[in-house]
Amino acid sequence: MQASAYPSVKGGKIGFVVQNQRRVLLNLGESTSRRSLSMTGGTACCGGLSLNSMASMGVELGRTRLGVNGIFGSSAKPRSLKAQASYEDLEGMVPSKQHGKSSGTVLPFVGVACLGAILFGYHLGVVNGALEYLAKDLGIAQNTVLQGWVVSTLLAGATVGSFTGGALADKFGRTRTFQLDAIPLAIGAFLCATAQNVQTMIIGRLLAGIGIGISSAIVPLYISEISPTEIRGALGSVNQLFICIGILAALIAGLPLAGNPLWWRTMFGIAIVPSVLLALGMAVSPESPRWLVQQGKISQAEKSIKTLYGKERVAEVMNDLTAAGQSSTESEAGWFDLFSSRYWKVVSVGAALFLFQQLAGINAVVYYSTSVFRSAGIASDVAASALVGAANVFGTAVASSLMDRQGRKSLLITSFAGMAASMMLLSLSFTWTVLAPYSGTLAVLGTVLYVLSFSLGAGPVPALLLPEIFASRIRAKGVALSLGMHWISNFVIGLYFLSVVNKFGISTVYLGFSAVCLLAVLYIAGNVVETKGRSLEEIERALNPAT
Repeated sequence: MQASAYPSVKGGKIGFVVQNQRRVLLNLGESTSRRSLSMTGGTACCGGLSLNSMASMGVELGRTRLGVNGIFGSSAKPRSLKAQASYEDLEGMVPSKQHGKSSGTVLPFVGVACLGAILFGYHLGVVNGALEYLAKDLGIAQNTVLQGWVVSTLLAGATVGSFTGGALADKFGRTRTFQLDAIPLAIGAFLCATAQNVQTMIIGRLLAGIGIGISSAIVPLYISEISPTEIRGALGSVNQLFICIGILAALIAGLPLAGNPLWWRTMFGIAIVPSVLLALGMAVSPESPRWLVQQGKISQAEKSIKTLYGKERVAEVMNDLTAAGQSSTESEAGWFDLFSSRYWKVVSVGAALFLFQQLAGINAVVYYSTSVFRSAGIASDVAASALVGAANVFGTAVASSLMDRQGRKSLLITSFAGMAASMMLLSLSFTWTVLAPYSGTLAVLGTVLYVLSFSLGAGPVPALLLPEIFASRIRAKGVALSLGMHWISNFVIGLYFLSVVNKFGISTVYLGFSAVCLLAVLYIAGNVVETKGRSLEEIERALNPAT
């Protein structure tokens, strides 16, 4: 290790000279940032509808209302005022430095991590085609309650797994947690594939759910921590892309069912293969350098950086990691730390983003897509599902290419605004008599535009943004808590959605979803910080300044 290249870490303490120099450099941009509160970036469009003016109005409205408070709200404490000024620095100023090119090999390891995302999508989607056949085979064809347990047990397990993943990642490291995660994923798939009764099937689904819950937390966390700053957005959004690919793979895997009713067992058994590959791949993947530095394993962190970015960037990255701030000198965060005044404002943004994501109606649209398409004359369930899945994959691929150019906040605002317009179109297509001759076509158009809009921002951005805005000592647990909100709201919506539709009608429910999307636009404009082009250490120093 080159002692002169970056500050040393002894006993968990960081050289204060470099830390203070970096704080001074961050504060130099404050005067510039005060003149730069308007959102930059090109025109954001979704489904042919230009939303740039709407997005800009939302941003200006939110910022006028909040002043310099931003993500931290209002407080009279001097420390809070310092945090607000730092927020302005991060939001408005040009990144403090240009990051050098990487000669390492980060892509293969991102690919290995994305096996977890594929399994996430596959286990979510595999039961849709297989349920009818496994219900006959296991003797529960007339018992809708037990069929509901087979479906929903996965979500219950995922809720448990999402909270567990953060603690495991902090204790054992990111790569070891992936290997541990492969155990319930593989065993769960095996039990489902070989089940001779519904009890075994439910246990298998519960284990698989725990596995995908852990994956939902650690895949975006690991990718964010190993990705170079200049392409972190694109690589981070790949997580959502591979979830969509996993869902599509489950749909494709169900094609032979019509000719072979016992094929459902093979469908579940297929998931064992990527689970084993995930465990083997992580055995040779580098650990997160950020976690290694937190553990005081400096030589291992250098080796990991060399593998990921190349030897020419070891000094630069280690300098950033060791000068990140006081988080390296503090003990590991506990769950109650997330609710402290120091972190709660940021943690609440993470929870709110996933809550808005679910309350915006994505599951409702997916659930009803088949009946909507049938009203338009598309009778094939497979064709309807494939169209929705293809729109999701296409939109996510577009989002990946825009993430590091347009920015996370811009895509979120565009996405929720597009979803609001699409939901309005869906609602009107069911109620306006003047649109009755075109209701089927408009319903299909609204559904496809909604899914496209969702996949542009509301789908991929939250899982990417949260590891960026959380301080390193709370990152794993913060991501886990936010994803726990995702799974809980997902479960509740799935439980009560049909009852609400029966009481108020689908048109009214869609109108409510549209209102939620508009509220999300206003919330994001006033509370979410832009992080594109900045390293995790720059973001942490700005959002979590030392006292």
